[in-house]
Amino acid sequence: MAPPAPLVRTARSLWHWQWQQLMGGLGPADAEGNYRRPDGAFSVLPPLPDEAAAADGHVLIVGRSCPWAHRAWLVWSLRGLGASISLVVVDPDPAEGRWRFAEAFEGCHTLIELYRRSGADAGQRATVPALYSRRERRILVGESARLIELLNRWPSPDAPNLEPAPQQEATDQWRDRLQSSVNDGVYRCGFARTQAAYDRAEAALFEALGDADRALARAPWLSGPQLSLADVVLFPTLIRLELVYAPLFGCSRLPLWQLPALWRWRQRFHALPGVAATCWPEAWRRDYFGALFPLHPSGIVPAGPPLATLVEGPPALGGPGETQPMPDPGNNDG
Repeated sequence: MAPPAPLVRTARSLWHWQWQQLMGGLGPADAEGNYRRPDGAFSVLPPLPDEAAAADGHVLIVGRSCPWAHRAWLVWSLRGLGASISLVVVDPDPAEGRWRFAEAFEGCHTLIELYRRSGADAGQRATVPALYSRRERRILVGESARLIELLNRWPSPDAPNLEPAPQQEATDQWRDRLQSSVNDGVYRCGFARTQAAYDRAEAALFEALGDADRALARAPWLSGPQLSLADVVLFPTLIRLELVYAPLFGCSRLPLWQLPALWRWRQRFHALPGVAATCWPEAWRRDYFGALFPLHPSGIVPAGPPLATLVEGPPALGGPGETQPMPDPGNNDG
């Protein structure tokens, strides 16, 4: 027997109120319900350290599930920086809402301890990625957009330059747009407090993806003929799209294979040396579905497509070689 209608209305009202409180802790929003990512610590781009090339002089701290850490991990891998920068992976602790070291690092068991010891204010979050100097015994930079610029300048024999000069203007333009509409855009969809806020974020997301698809139909990489930081910042979001963001954040207007150039680009990027080793789909799904309680209260991790089906060959139906019509980003009927 269905519960009485007044009880259902009361329960829905109470749950909505509780949801708003929980969402406030998960991610802040403005008065119109738009998600606003809070500022982090150590966000200023530091100069290249004098001892940058010294063996094991620095440590890059990442988390497997974090897309912002993933972009730094990708630059570290693509440029072969392992000789001078060690990699340390932290694990999420959902019960405490913090990152934890598998083994004590520099006397710290959690990332927040390392942040505080490095001089972060008490109210600032401890986030990944973070670049730590063993000599100075402190975090140098913890803002991913600045960190990948620093890692691109890090000395490494025969390492590719991910900011090629002829493409610099286009790279910067794409990075700015992707940061707002795609990288943050999926979170603005998932963490929206109102339907209008979600509609705005979702429309901007798929408009940007449509423009990226058209750009990639003209050139092999996003800002031109060479791989750049624009491609690096897009990949962590796109590789998680079907696995996490479509089912959990409502970013499901159309499957990526309907953007054929973007689909092929994702396969090509994943095939680059070292990239596959940075991808942990089981950790992504476990951490997103298991930890974001306000969005997924059951904590049940649903089944998803194997990563191989997204990065090896065409999809089972249709195909990336078949151009599909792009829905109007302003029409949420899809």
